[in-house]
Amino acid sequence: MIRITDILDKVTENHPDADVDIIDRAYIFSARVHDGQMRLSGEPYLSHPLEVAGILADMKLDSVSIAAGLLHDVIEDTHATEEEIGEIFGHDVLHIVSGVTKLSKLPFNSAQAREAESIRKMLLAMADDIRVILIKLADRLHNMRTLQFHKSAAKQKKIAKETIDIYAPIGARLGIYWIKNELENLSFEFINPEAWQEIRRRVAKDKQDRESYITTVKNYIQRKLDENHLKAEVTGRYKHFYSIHQKMLSQNLSFEEVYDIIAFRIILDTIPHCYEALGLMHSLWRPIAKKFKDYIGMPKPNMYQSLHTTVIGPYGERIEIQIRTHEMDRVAKSGIAAHWSYKEGKVIDENVSKTFAWVQNLVENQEAFRDPDEFLENVRIDLFPDEVYVFTPHGEIKSLPKGATPVDFAYLIHSEVGAQCVGAKVNGRMVPLKYELQTGEIVEVVTSKGHHPSKDWLHFVKTVKARSRIRQWIKTQEKERSLSLGREMCEKAFRKFRLNFNALIKSEEMQSVVESFGFKQTDDLIASVGYGKITPLQIIRKISPKEEVDNAESLFNKVVAKEKKRRDKDGVVVKGMDDILVRFGKCCQPVPGDPIIGYITRGYGVTVHRTTCVNAMKMNPERQIEVEWNQERTDSYPVKILVRSLDRVGLLADVAANITKSGANILSAHTETKENQTVDSYFTVSVQGTEHLTRVVEALKQVRQVLDVKRLG
Repeated sequence: MIRITDILDKVTENHPDADVDIIDRAYIFSARVHDGQMRLSGEPYLSHPLEVAGILADMKLDSVSIAAGLLHDVIEDTHATEEEIGEIFGHDVLHIVSGVTKLSKLPFNSAQAREAESIRKMLLAMADDIRVILIKLADRLHNMRTLQFHKSAAKQKKIAKETIDIYAPIGARLGIYWIKNELENLSFEFINPEAWQEIRRRVAKDKQDRESYITTVKNYIQRKLDENHLKAEVTGRYKHFYSIHQKMLSQNLSFEEVYDIIAFRIILDTIPHCYEALGLMHSLWRPIAKKFKDYIGMPKPNMYQSLHTTVIGPYGERIEIQIRTHEMDRVAKSGIAAHWSYKEGKVIDENVSKTFAWVQNLVENQEAFRDPDEFLENVRIDLFPDEVYVFTPHGEIKSLPKGATPVDFAYLIHSEVGAQCVGAKVNGRMVPLKYELQTGEIVEVVTSKGHHPSKDWLHFVKTVKARSRIRQWIKTQEKERSLSLGREMCEKAFRKFRLNFNALIKSEEMQSVVESFGFKQTDDLIASVGYGKITPLQIIRKISPKEEVDNAESLFNKVVAKEKKRRDKDGVVVKGMDDILVRFGKCCQPVPGDPIIGYITRGYGVTVHRTTCVNAMKMNPERQIEVEWNQERTDSYPVKILVRSLDRVGLLADVAANITKSGANILSAHTETKENQTVDSYFTVSVQGTEHLTRVVEALKQVRQVLDVKRLG
């Protein structure tokens, strides 16, 4: 286990004037509040924040970052409070620790929602202070290094999947490739252990021969550089198992066919030396066309710079060679941490801030997404590490994800340009809109006024911005279709009652009807009919309540009376509407005090769900309607709870007695005894609201040998 003295030595070496006192105080505080806590590995919990701080010291981060690294778990896992951290260590440390803290204490409806919200919070804090994500990466790296101590294989796989989907790409986008590579390799071992073991076995099998080969090729390279008086450091290394596996999959190769299991790196003093060394390598061995990339002349957005070339080596095999300066090598290893500098908590390097504007864009793109699945999908799109760099006709470089199309490019320029895009020219030649752009191409968008996006574009666009703008347009179109459908439904219904809809729609009487439903314009009212939120009969009753009608009206009145009677029984008010049938979602069972939302269900009136209900989140937002609890009513509502406890005689009687003492009625109950001598007891109880439910839960937690009580749904 790393010691605090090792960390302090590293910090002093990197920053001679650093304030090491704040690190020392953070260590003492962390040791005190984590005292007695253990990791799954059997080590004291303090080993984790120490290892995280050690990784941050290796990244040459400042004292505030390392102090925050030592404290990153204290709010979540100990009795320490945010106020305490702020008071003792200052605003900067508190801000970073709050950003890193997960949202596991909040009552999310599902693990997926919790994961989405945790990542959303992390991104928001990251846009404000990049040190948040650097600590989060260090935290995740040490957790992955100790993942084997998790007893659940399913949990190991889930954590590894999240790491490879979210955290490794963030590492790549930040240019910290050693963290990215290690996270991918550690995740690969748990996601696909069979493939990992097979590659490990094959690499180990010929290790002696490969090491001899590395020495031979390094000698060839070094000799060529020495002959031309170029001072350089030459290294050869094995590629990571995950990288080898990905190449085998993407190019459908066997292990023997993967040529660049070993890569070579030449590190020199200056940029001119890099290009000179490149020329020497191409004179020594024949280069392969289209396998040369100049990231010095055109750096990656995360500041990575290097020359990459692939040549035919001394034995007729392919060799990948990277050529860079010492400074470029430092940036390649540390990424943004090599450039990020702070003074009194403020960023002083504006160029770095501009370069990482993608973080802010990513946050802005994600704020609109409520569905956890959609949010996570779009974060993965934004973090996709492979990118292409194209030019505008004026020579400006634009960065897009690999596979991006002219439509993505058009939306990147401006939303209006994207909407009016009818064609595109690449290097002066017309291409289809779904053409995949390549690095170095000049892209020109052809627009036409009055043109609109196509639903088909959703099948090939790659950027979140293009996707969200196209969906926005589709929703607008759906409203227009609903308007047309609503008008048609109203005309038919009005004719049955011998009313002229087209004449009435322009009358002052209709305007008062529109306002009575809570709308400003007549079109909004008619569109609501098309959506199914309001029936034409409801409008007719507002216009001519005393009109004699036929049997259909009589039948309608019976239905309305039944609905009204039912509505009066319910403790929910539908804003702006009368005579609406209300029912509660069985999936989430809302009770007074829960934030709620209503959804129009054709033929069933309004169904009320909790706002956090996963099923509600998947419903069409256009059918959403505002509802609120009726404060005047004090009815009881059913809610499901799970009581997890150790098995003992008289347990069920004690649990039932405490529910009754809390003023709740048991509607149903059943128990399941587990193999580990625990009992899961499922109850449906009637309560008057969230406060009443809280009292019931607290009472149950007092029962002897009850381990956990939680609300279901």
